[in-house]
This record gives sequence, structure tokens and C-alpha cells, in this order.
Amino acid sequence: MVESNDTIRERVIANATLSLLNSVKSDELRSSPNKGIDMICEKLGTSDSLPIVDIDSELKDPQVWSSYAPDIYSNIRVTELERKPLTNYNYMEKLQHDINPNMRGILVDWLVEVSFLYPFQVSEEYKLVPDTLYLTVNLIDRYLSTRFIQKQRLQLLGVTCMLIASKYEEICAPRVEEFCFITDNTYSKEEVLKMEREVLNLLYFQLSVPTIKTFLRRFIQAAQSSYKAPCIELEFLANYLAELALVEHSFFQFLPSLAAASAVFLARWTLNDSEHPWNPTLEHYTNYKASELKTVVLALQELQINTKGCPLNAVREKYKQQKFNCVANLSPKLVQSLFQVQV
Repeated sequence: MVESNDTIRERVIANATLSLLNSVKSDELRSSPNKGIDMICEKLGTSDSLPIVDIDSELKDPQVWSSYAPDIYSNIRVTELERKPLTNYNYMEKLQHDINPNMRGILVDWLVEVSFLYPFQVSEEYKLVPDTLYLTVNLIDRYLSTRFIQKQRLQLLGVTCMLIASKYEEICAPRVEEFCFITDNTYSKEEVLKMEREVLNLLYFQLSVPTIKTFLRRFIQAAQSSYKAPCIELEFLANYLAELALVEHSFFQFLPSLAAASAVFLARWTLNDSEHPWNPTLEHYTNYKASELKTVVLALQELQINTKGCPLNAVREKYKQQKFNCVANLSPKLVQSLFQVQV
């Protein structure tokens, strides 16, 4: 049976890697989409010969939707690539003149504490799910990349974005009054609701967006396939590294899938530096070669060992706890040597 042009196009784009799309200029893709597809097909031609573990075949939980997972994540990858040209990654230099990256970092660091430590009244032990934090930071950056804000309103933006993210991600979202309370009632309920309308209208109510967490689950699943038994430390460590990236403004320039893949790469290296952390299965499911992760992995390791002495420690303190196997205390071997050998 001969595939239609539309079917071929969908299949190819769904499996395209970031490096391949970056190698084709945006103007070329817009003016001649078939040319871009042909280039991608040519460069993907040899990938089928790699030994790859099917990470979905053994999943029996109907809630996992394993049979749809490849299509779902392929669509998500296309979505993040489509959004990239629309984002102003240099907003701190070009647009925001009353705040700086450090102020943003302080805000996100505080929101990490709020999401993990604050006892919302939904129940005594209620904590926000991690997805809420990732979506919160995504909304903050998208707002700041589009509209100027005064520093006096930065915290208002932060709690409002967390309110919006909570409504989207949580089963029972905290009330508006609770978000006012955590700011020591610096902002009124009316101010938060007004900011909520402003954020949603500015972002055209686009809340279904790929975040690092979106990809991290899938990539950790692929990484676990090389272990005889699931490694809980790997999951904790990859999540720790990904949350460190949330606080650092410079990571906003990287695609969420690239940051997630780099977190998994560095987590595997940290736990076992006697073998290479990347394999064909990870390359297949992430669509990244090890060499393509170098820049982000090195930047992540700087955060991991805190070479710049960053005083923002909410993420570190969180992952120093026994419930996360104290993964923040691990001291990895420098990964630069690995790339020097491989590249």
C-alpha cells in the first residue's frame, strides 16, 4: 500500500531530531517544506539498524496508553518545535528593564518552596504535583518574553501563574485566597484575578504546552530499560537536575526535550561513570545523539556542582531529603572528559 504525501510528512516530522531541524533554516522550511522533509529523511535513513528496546510493549496499565505513546510524544515534539520561533529568549536584555535574571531566579526558587512545602488547605498533607511547578515557570517566562513588568509586580505574576497552572494540573486547585496568603497578603484577591485574566489573554489561553517534565517521564522510562530493576535514584536525580534548570534563566533558550534528555544523561553519568550514559534506546526515544547534548549537559553540571556559588538552594534542600535518597549530595565526576573522548 502506497502512503500518501500527508502520511509520509507526518511520519517523518514526528521522528525528526532537533539537530536535523536546526540544520534546516526556518526560511527554507517555510518556502519549500518538501525540501526540508527530504533532508530529514536522508539523515534518518540509517537509524533503523540500531538495537532498540521497545519500552511500551510490557506496559499493561491501561492508564498509561502505551499503544498511543509514540504518536503522543511525536506530536508533542512537533509542538515544541513549532513554538520555538515564536519565543523571545532574550527578553531580559531586550524587554525587561526593571528586573534581571537574578530576580527571576529568586522568584522561581521561592515558588519551588511553595509548591513543595506550603500546606495548602485542600488537605493537611496536600502538595502541588511537579507538573504544576513546570507549567508555572513556563507561563512566567512566556509572559515576561512578551510584556514588560515592574519589579513590584513580579511576585504577583509568579503566584498568578501558579494559580493558573494549579487549575490546569491539579485535581483540587488551591483557592485564590491561599495564593494571596503566601505573599503575606501583599496582593489582594482582586489583583490576582485581574492578573490571571491578563496572563491568559496575553497567552491566548494556551496552557497545553510541552515542558521539561512532559519529556522527562518518557526519557526516564527509556533510561530504565537498561537496568534489571527500576532505579529510583535515577528518577530522583533526573528530576533534581531538571528542577535546577528551572531556576536558571539561561535554560529558557533550550527546548524542553533537550533539557530533559540532558538531565537523564547527566543523572546516568552521576550514578555510574564507568560506562557511557547514552545508548541506542535513549537516542531513539529522545531523538538526540550524545554529542548534541554536550552544551546543555555541561551547563547542567555547573548547576549540579554549583560552580558559581548560587545562593538559591530551594531545589537542593528539597532533594537533600531522605525521601529523595539525598541525591543532591551526590558528587559526580566531571563529564567534560567524556565529551572530549567521544567528540
